[in-house]
Amino acid sequence: MRIAIIGAHRVGKTTLAEKLHECLTDYELKAEPYYALEGLGYGFSEKPNVDDFVEQLDYSIKQILTSGDNVIFDRCPIDILAYIQALDTIGNIESIYHKVQSIVTEIDLLVFVPIERPDLIPRHESDLLNLRYQVNEILNDCMGIFSIETIEVTGTLSNRCDQVLGKISHELSGNRPIG
Repeated sequence: MRIAIIGAHRVGKTTLAEKLHECLTDYELKAEPYYALEGLGYGFSEKPNVDDFVEQLDYSIKQILTSGDNVIFDRCPIDILAYIQALDTIGNIESIYHKVQSIVTEIDLLVFVPIERPDLIPRHESDLLNLRYQVNEILNDCMGIFSIETIEVTGTLSNRCDQVLGKISHELSGNRPIG
C-alpha cells in the first residue's frame, strides 16, 4: 500500500510518518521533498516561492514513480500543489493541477493531518502562520476532489497512528469502514 501523509507545515506529518514506519517495518519511508532536495544540495529561497515548490513537486512525482508498493510518503503532490496555489497570485495552476491529478492515482491512502484547535504543535512567528493556515484551508477544501481513499487524523501522535493503522487494516482486509 502506498500511503501519503499530507498537511500544512508544522502539523506533525513527519513525526506521524516516522511513527508509522516504526509500526510498518516492511514499508519504506520517503523523506519530505524539501528535506530530500536540501540534502542533495538544492538551494531554497529564504522566503517560500512557487519555483521552489514546483521543484519539490517534480521531486515528489519522481518519488512516487520510482517507489515500490509498501511506502509511506512524507508529503505528496497534493499538499505541494496547495502551497503553489496559496503562493500563486496569478492563479495559473491548471496545468500543475492536471499533472498532480494524474500522478496521485498511484497513492492508495491519503492521511490528512489538519491544524487542530487548539493547535497541538508549538509554533513560532517565523513559521509563516498565514501561509500555514491558508494551505490547511486549501487542503481541507480539496479533500473530495481527488478519488483517493482519505482519512483525516487528529489527537495525539498515538491517536493519529492508531487511526491510520485501523484504516489500513480495514483497507487490506477489504472491509470498508462506515462513515
